[in-house]
Amino acid sequence: MSDSGQPNRDDKRLELFLSAPHPCNYLPDQHTVNLVADPRITINTPLYSALVAQGFRRSGEFTYRPHCPRCKACVSMRLPVAEFHPRRSQRRIRKRNQDVHLRAHPAEFNPAHFELYRRYVNTRHPDGGMDNPEQEDFLRFLTAAQIDTTFYELRDADSLLGVAVVDRLRDGLSAVYTFFDPDQPQRSLGVLAILLLIDEVKRLDRQYLYLGYWIGGCDKMNYKTEYQPAEGFIDSSWTRLPGPQKLR
Repeated sequence: MSDSGQPNRDDKRLELFLSAPHPCNYLPDQHTVNLVADPRITINTPLYSALVAQGFRRSGEFTYRPHCPRCKACVSMRLPVAEFHPRRSQRRIRKRNQDVHLRAHPAEFNPAHFELYRRYVNTRHPDGGMDNPEQEDFLRFLTAAQIDTTFYELRDADSLLGVAVVDRLRDGLSAVYTFFDPDQPQRSLGVLAILLLIDEVKRLDRQYLYLGYWIGGCDKMNYKTEYQPAEGFIDSSWTRLPGPQKLR
């Protein structure tokens, strides 16, 4: 890090830029501004680990942190896995899916992954800008050239049920995006993916599972509060967040 608190690379300050305001995807009638890492720099895993520890996240090669002048709703969230205790509902989901396991797969194009991704976004995000993706959109969204990314498959004995796209960091794993079979809601595959990733962080002897941004007032982000105890990056430091009922 530089003296200003900005991450650096090879003892050179990494420049950060402000994006132009654009409509917020999560809060109605709001606009968002992002603090963006210099797009001319290829960000590798050590640098990205430092950025994530400062509340940043990536979408493809684009590394950013919300920096809205009048809104602080977006809070980078991580789970200290050694302290995690599953809720009763989460234990039931684990029991229901005892036949499902993770299998690490390289972060490269796979026709089965793409077909599942296409089905997922067309079902879960119709007319949301992600539907009907092309093959090149798939890897452009999920991967970055110099970041250690793994596609963790969720499989039972017979089939591919889901894929959790995960970046391996120095201190943990960062969940980039998860997609799964939209025709098996009874399995609660989104919840199961997080529970299995918690196990994977422990297996790798690392500390945190980074869950992206929790956004107060956004119902579709409320699921993240079910994983406790959680920490949020607030006012330039990681702070223990209150329980799910208080967060909502």
